[in-house]
Amino acid sequence: MFDHIGLKATNMAASLGFYDAALKPLGYLRCYDGDGLAGYGPGDQPMLWLHASDKTGAGTHVALTAPDRAAVHAFHAAGLRAQGRDNGGPGPRPDYGPTYYTAFLLDPDGNNIEAVCMTAAG
Repeated sequence: MFDHIGLKATNMAASLGFYDAALKPLGYLRCYDGDGLAGYGPGDQPMLWLHASDKTGAGTHVALTAPDRAAVHAFHAAGLRAQGRDNGGPGPRPDYGPTYYTAFLLDPDGNNIEAVCMTAAG
């Protein structure tokens, strides 16, 4: 449905540290790094962009696909180590769907970043 998402980052160094760590377990890496701009995605296809800004876009919610439940846990743990803030630990969310397994982190600007796996446990 979408081609890419852009988020504002008021502290680019902090945001890069957070996203480098939290997205790696999901298979998303920084694949573009320019003057006040960074892009993350699979391979060389940036889909999540960070733009250096003095104004934050806090309150944005982005949900990223995790390949499995272990990756949801790894995303959450890596993000916490990289100064992300817990906004809902890894676990099932049956009120969202029967196989919905997710974790939520707040990035350095307060954006709600989610890793979600829709595969049934097994």
